[in-house]
Amino acid sequence: MDMNPNLPGLRAAATVTCLLAALPAAAQDSPLPDLFSDVIDVRVVNVEVVVTDRNGNRIRGLQPGDFELHVDGETVPIDYFTEIDEGRALEASGEGVGTVPALTPDEPVGTSYLVFIDDLFAIKQRRDRVLNRLEEDLVRLGPADRVAVVAHDGRELTLLTDWTGDRVDIETALLEARERKSYGLMYQYGMGSERGDKTRRSVMAAAGAVRSFANAPGRKVMLLLIEGWATVSDTWNFRSAYAAASAGVTLDRLYGPLVNAANLVGYSLYPIDTPGFQGPPGPPIAGFGAGAGVAPVFAGSVGGYGVWRGVPERRFHNVLQFLAEETGGLPMINSFSKSALAETAADTRSYYWLGFEPPRNEDDRLHRIAVRLPGHPDLRVRTREHYLDMSRAAEVGMLVEGVLLLGGSPGAESLEVSFGEPRKAGLLKLDLPMTVAFPLEDVELLPVNGQWMNELEFRIRLMNKWGDQAAPAAVKIPVVIPKEPTRGDFFIFEMDLKIRKREHRFVAAVYDPLTGELLSTRGTVGPR
Repeated sequence: MDMNPNLPGLRAAATVTCLLAALPAAAQDSPLPDLFSDVIDVRVVNVEVVVTDRNGNRIRGLQPGDFELHVDGETVPIDYFTEIDEGRALEASGEGVGTVPALTPDEPVGTSYLVFIDDLFAIKQRRDRVLNRLEEDLVRLGPADRVAVVAHDGRELTLLTDWTGDRVDIETALLEARERKSYGLMYQYGMGSERGDKTRRSVMAAAGAVRSFANAPGRKVMLLLIEGWATVSDTWNFRSAYAAASAGVTLDRLYGPLVNAANLVGYSLYPIDTPGFQGPPGPPIAGFGAGAGVAPVFAGSVGGYGVWRGVPERRFHNVLQFLAEETGGLPMINSFSKSALAETAADTRSYYWLGFEPPRNEDDRLHRIAVRLPGHPDLRVRTREHYLDMSRAAEVGMLVEGVLLLGGSPGAESLEVSFGEPRKAGLLKLDLPMTVAFPLEDVELLPVNGQWMNELEFRIRLMNKWGDQAAPAAVKIPVVIPKEPTRGDFFIFEMDLKIRKREHRFVAAVYDPLTGELLSTRGTVGPR
């Protein structure tokens, strides 16, 4: 058992020790002033807008005055505007805002393609067919485009290549992806809760990947090579589809975390129908089909979602449509899966790039986005449909999960964790005394009423070898010391951690709300 790593120099330094119960942050009374709850992280929201006529042809040359941007039904100012035409920036209005760069006119604007491969439900022959076509279409990439590739097997997320524009590196990553084992035949039958749990695992892995690659340059696109992400039986009742869809329980509950993560950091999702064509299509939906990048696969609409004549495929296509529509992308369904990269590259070459700075309440609420062209009623607009006003606590949780899946470290690696002797806590469960220490020079303390204070937040996330995760509630750490800390001073706190009786990988992090910085560490804990 990896229970007692040494903490070199810890006890020799001047220390402050705090004992904490493992209680949620919201449940702990804070002795600190209100100023510690008023730190707001302002972020720009990027809105990529595609404008077409009734036949799906792109409309170019529109100006900022042609657009109206509405959030929750209210008009908001557009802080940034530029047109991207065939991969090059036209004249922009104003300077760059937040994560939207100030683009040089006539310079190439790159697209960052994050390729996510779900091996958990993949059938190898189908997956490899799509990967081969992706490799063939690498010639469609522009000079400023770049690609990163990750794969998920139900237990961990593997980085096959970080961002690169080198075609040899991308081809090597795709070759490695084809050589990976796939597990789809194990889950091809049955749609019970176990399958739903495993689907959620894959969805959360994709959300973690999006968050881990949040700072990609240029237009951000995620290509999802997925299979089996259907509306599972415990979240979909076809006979009451109207009620279920209007209540938002059919798709949001399972796939919402990925949509929210993508909209939060500005990714458009382009999910790929890995199985490809499996049945006769119905008539096309208006606005889709040739020239729009999506095959005519739906036979009608129920509660806002398409209905496929064959129930299993309809369930899968519903998910693809949902992921794309909510984030401003397109679903690569049926024959379009054979040219997914080429279609995506063509779809992201020309668009309008809008940015605005929303008020931040950090209340984890969704806000609807609508872009209108009041002077052009004959034109059609496609863009992401909402953004999430995510709290910093939720963001930190996503970041820690992404690190647990992908490796690396969130923030400075100056956190130190040790575990004491475990105590039985029920059937196959253990209580672990845990000691956490960090140097006070790595956090910000403010002088308040003759003392030095801050209120930090500690969280730990664990994952076993089967990919099951545990996320104990965040814990507030009130830091109150009588004098200004000096170099070498540590803060130590202790708490109990409840785990199942098996080995886990873990990532632990302390968040400083005054600076927005993280201190972290990672390791293993529990019996092997």
